[in-house]
Amino acid sequence: MKNLFGSVVLFHLMGVCSSQFPRPCANSEGLRTKECCPVWEGDGSACGALSGRGFCTEVLVSDEPNGPQYPHTGIDDRERWPLAFFNRTCRCAGNYGGFNCGECRFGYWGGNCAQYRESVRRNIMTMSTAEQQKFISYLNLAKNTINPDYVISTATRAEMGENGENPMFSDINTYDLFVWIHYYVSRDTFLGGPGNVWRDIDFAHESAAFLPWHRVFLLHWENEIRKITGDFNFTIPYWDWRNAQTCEVCTDALMGGRNSLNPNLISPASVFSSWKVICSKPEEYNNREVLCNANGEGPLLRNPGNHDRNRVPRLPTTADVDFAVGLPEYETGNMDRFANMSFRNVLEGFASPETGQAVPGQSTMHNSLHVFMNGSMSNVQGSANDPIFLLHHAFIDSIFERWLRTHQPLRSSYPRANAPIGHNDEYYMIPLLPLYRNGDYFLSNKVLGYEYAYLLDPGQRFVQEFVTPYLQQAREIWQWLLGAGILGALIASIFAILLVFARRRWKRSQRRKRASSYGERQPLLQSSSEEGSSSYQTTL
Repeated sequence: MKNLFGSVVLFHLMGVCSSQFPRPCANSEGLRTKECCPVWEGDGSACGALSGRGFCTEVLVSDEPNGPQYPHTGIDDRERWPLAFFNRTCRCAGNYGGFNCGECRFGYWGGNCAQYRESVRRNIMTMSTAEQQKFISYLNLAKNTINPDYVISTATRAEMGENGENPMFSDINTYDLFVWIHYYVSRDTFLGGPGNVWRDIDFAHESAAFLPWHRVFLLHWENEIRKITGDFNFTIPYWDWRNAQTCEVCTDALMGGRNSLNPNLISPASVFSSWKVICSKPEEYNNREVLCNANGEGPLLRNPGNHDRNRVPRLPTTADVDFAVGLPEYETGNMDRFANMSFRNVLEGFASPETGQAVPGQSTMHNSLHVFMNGSMSNVQGSANDPIFLLHHAFIDSIFERWLRTHQPLRSSYPRANAPIGHNDEYYMIPLLPLYRNGDYFLSNKVLGYEYAYLLDPGQRFVQEFVTPYLQQAREIWQWLLGAGILGALIASIFAILLVFARRRWKRSQRRKRASSYGERQPLLQSSSEEGSSSYQTTL
């Protein structure tokens, strides 16, 4: 039985839809032809083929065997992804990316995607107040902006008809798009009949793909925020929770404080208090045999620290993280939540960060933070509703990066076969389009165009934490500064000219007064002396 954050729902707070689909493919034609090769507007050809950006090609899926955890075949749309929906998609060339090859792959920029640029994710606690507030405003904008590129489906493929005659798709805002993706990848499999489901299945948790999948998930999230804000310097910050005793980011200035009238709610002083969650009722969906349709289901819930302390006695420490990073094996045994001495299983939180042994009934490391938040974030399928999810998983990703740099594993260290369904090396990540293979992201984040501030050397860290933010602010207001400088120069020039004319008029007035007092005595000498003096002062 699936048990990511704990088998018990505390305080009863928990109570693409067959993928996230590119809009151009979300119709009867796309379903009937099983082809998703949208036109790139830059040259009017499918996948930008005329410009050499990519081409439409058949999707080839791996036939490597899966582990024994899921014994069914042909009953879940996520099996052999994405063949239940599409068997032809765009394959992008070089540094091009996106579902129509109209964008760049992670880390590359520019019209021809030839410019590599490394972004730095920073600790939210060291960011300036203005930077923190900008991050929060971006999240709120995403929550209130319909995503222009993707929709979700609200039914299984079978319910849409054999030839796609009954397409069932829905708009969704950019923030909730990612909440829904996280729900869909971890939902139970319907076996037929109310409540008849297979729970021991999850394509992004409890095995090898946990870390690569969430890495790509965050990169996509980051990219969508950049597109709707126009801020291509944006990066997701992280919360370094090592040795924390409380939820340090649970303040009204950051991710929302505690409501004084109801400890399960967010303080009304926070923008997050007005957010509605989606995909938070998995048991209801199972009983009705329906998928989450992304309708609002109530307020965001969080009550940090009031959790089951038998399951989570404490939050992770620096020593816990160091122990996990020191483990040399990425996966062991059956490569699931019962694996011993597995870096992935310890970091995910099913094994002890002191012994490396699996600890059923306990939640450590990654899982412990979810349980500790005691609310929306404690529900696996709906956990991304809480924006703390982003800060938490960015830090988890940084620990994954530390392990990769420490051990420099070969691609063969990632399981090619016999992992639970969805977790083998060549399995495509669900439900992402464009397509990404798990094993392709078992590599350093430097290849993907980003870095973590605390992993930089001290000199680089100083530049990123203190110098770069001010340079970015200067770039954002340079036009205003230039205009202000020009205006200031014009005003100063006009003032100087007026001063000169005023000075000359005063000089002439003084000459006339002296002339009336002394008659014609030495008029030329007096005039010459005054003119020369005035001219010098003007030049000076």
